[in-house]
Amino acid sequence: MAKKAHVSETPATQLLRQRGIAFTEHPYEYLEHGGAQHSAAVLGLDPWSVVKTLVMQDQDAKPLLVLMHGNRKVSTKTLARQIGAKSVEPCQPEVANRHSGYLVGGTSPFATRRAMPVYIEESILALPRIVINGGRRGYLVGLEPAVCVELLAAKPVNCALAE
Repeated sequence: MAKKAHVSETPATQLLRQRGIAFTEHPYEYLEHGGAQHSAAVLGLDPWSVVKTLVMQDQDAKPLLVLMHGNRKVSTKTLARQIGAKSVEPCQPEVANRHSGYLVGGTSPFATRRAMPVYIEESILALPRIVINGGRRGYLVGLEPAVCVELLAAKPVNCALAE
């Protein structure tokens, strides 16, 4: 097992600490476009328990976050139907960075620059623990999925597609 490197605080970890949320740190070597599958492989984790944070927008360009299993894609049609939107699409990276305050590849759902509605794939809530981005590329935090509902008011949806 690799020695744990100390990772400096991010807005996400500051929020978790302020709220007294216990979490584990999982730094790894970031790979451009490697995504959740890469981080899962490097850390020896099941990609099903690695949760990616996706910045999307509706037909009016209103941003929203979707928390999805690392080895699944979002059915934007199904998501739009479930949240009462005409359409949903991923934001361009520079737009996503502006909304979240994080760089794409390092987007945490915690302590985003702009408050956005958060949707979580319902099956994630059945997991005992998840790892999710801690606010920096190459840095995940492990915690209970219920934290996403408690801190983010994440609403459960069913919009996963096999990757």
